[in-house]
Amino acid sequence: MAINQVAERGNGHQPNGHYASEHSLTEDNHIVGPDEQPGDPFMDLKFSIHEQLVRVLDVQKLNGGDPAKVRPSVEEAAGLLLLKEGIPLTRAERARLGTEIADEVLGLGPLEPLLRDRSVTEVLVNRPNQVYVEQKGILYLSRAVFRDDAHVMRIIDRILGPIGRHVDEASPMVDARLADGSRVNVVIPPLALDSPTVSIRKFSRDVLTVDDLLRLGTLNAALVELLRACVEGKVNIVISGGTGTGKTTLLNILSSFIPPVERIVTIEDPAELQLQQPHVVRLETRPPNIEGKGQVVQRDLVRNALRMRPDRIIVGEVRSGEAFDMLQAMNTGHEGSLTTVHANSTRDALARIENMVLMASLDLPVRAIREQVASALNLIVHLSRLADGSRRVVRVTEIAGMEGDIITVQDIFEFHYLQGYREGDRLAGELRPTGLRPKIVDRLERRGIFLPPDSFSPEGSGRWNRR
Repeated sequence: MAINQVAERGNGHQPNGHYASEHSLTEDNHIVGPDEQPGDPFMDLKFSIHEQLVRVLDVQKLNGGDPAKVRPSVEEAAGLLLLKEGIPLTRAERARLGTEIADEVLGLGPLEPLLRDRSVTEVLVNRPNQVYVEQKGILYLSRAVFRDDAHVMRIIDRILGPIGRHVDEASPMVDARLADGSRVNVVIPPLALDSPTVSIRKFSRDVLTVDDLLRLGTLNAALVELLRACVEGKVNIVISGGTGTGKTTLLNILSSFIPPVERIVTIEDPAELQLQQPHVVRLETRPPNIEGKGQVVQRDLVRNALRMRPDRIIVGEVRSGEAFDMLQAMNTGHEGSLTTVHANSTRDALARIENMVLMASLDLPVRAIREQVASALNLIVHLSRLADGSRRVVRVTEIAGMEGDIITVQDIFEFHYLQGYREGDRLAGELRPTGLRPKIVDRLERRGIFLPPDSFSPEGSGRWNRR
């Protein structure tokens, strides 16, 4: 259908005061100002134009085409319908309304500009008029608003439809991965009491490097030197931390130190790692189908990975009984394995792994489990998100062995807060060696990997810088 025909078939909607053009449509990085409330004075106008476009255009056919080719036509049709409304709008307002209407027709509506903005790392929909975004580790209330709960549900269906997932009252929760790798979690009533909720953790298109983490102050040169040696020397490493502290990012960095000649098998739920080596096999869990069948959990994949002749096994995150199979793999020749775990400290990470082994329902005595943990794991790197939103390595701990029934550990690096001043907008602090020489150094030297003698000296190394 020609664009001018689209405008001719509009429903003759007349303007009213709700669309007063004195409200400027400024973007301002999507963030609501301190004296503002989120809202869109043009909401009714956008939905009126959207409904007209849906009636006259084959939306399913449009969604199946190339968005780059289809979008200009939809924006032009929306612009003609806006002109037909006769509402006084500036050129900038009309252009922005055309873009937002096209987002409604072809994309995810109010979420589209947030997903396009690379500075936004998470999008959190609490209710139609409350959408938060995370930028640089800090949450802000955004300008994005939905019309009502039905509008939120329509966008949820558009998110889940292409990936073959569904959410309804019988199955009110879903966790999925989008086509670009972003993670999405949806909870709808009756579990979500106020409104359907959507949580999207965006997948970074730019793979961070060691230099990026050094620049951001996540770690320092001395620690990079140690971690590189440990990965090359096949030391088993666990990365611990809370939600959003950068565990997967650091896991990606550490995996880049694996020699390209080795065969790597990754196991994730969902897949997020971006390994650059040529010999990588990626495995991902599968949820049950509508009938509740066909589920494949991480433990199944870990056990199967042992039959795939891996040089390295990387588990994106241990959450349950797969912890036991991972420890078994580490103790039976699959050295150099890497994984992450949710924990508040390095000691807490050990306790969580112990509890997850118990979840495997093997009725093992606690001492036997701890012996497995102490024998399999060598190093724990703990990340934390500080009050300024920055993500830092705050502790590196070596598992030294067993004393009685207790796993003994020693801290190799520790973050020291420097009180009384800030560096710009960042909390000042230093990641310092504790002065203890880790036992893994002897293991590395047996493999022909040698670290400078002063690497672990707080005074003499000169390798850590104030961040």
